[in-house]
Amino acid sequence: MHYFFIIVIWLLSINTAWADCWLQAEKMFNIESELLYAIAQQESAMKPGAIGHNRDGSTDLGLMQINSFHMKRLKKMGISEKQLLQDPCISVIVGASILSDMMKIYGYSWEAVGAYNAGTSPKRSDIRKRYAKKIWENYRKLKGM
Repeated sequence: MHYFFIIVIWLLSINTAWADCWLQAEKMFNIESELLYAIAQQESAMKPGAIGHNRDGSTDLGLMQINSFHMKRLKKMGISEKQLLQDPCISVIVGASILSDMMKIYGYSWEAVGAYNAGTSPKRSDIRKRYAKKIWENYRKLKGM
């Protein structure tokens, strides 16, 4: 986690083109940029300032729709809700970090992709599968498959 904090601070200090954010996240977390892009397509329809309101009272923020559940941890690293909404690079890096955490649990798998959206509760297995199928469709199109 300390490594993640250093990288985010570094990203904040440089002027990075939005397109480069995907490749930086890919290198940092060893997750294909096309997979991250496919998630962003589903989560926000590629709208950096997107805000989603959930039935459980939580809020999803930015390009990668980072759930407010993560804000306590992110604030400790100097990342605010405003930054998630206004800086697509930060949203992509944070989203990749969350997906990386899911991959530590499920491996580099569609189950991990589903957990990005639905969490890890065994009761949410069907939701994870449905979400992963949507991402697979986006990913497949991006890869020309």
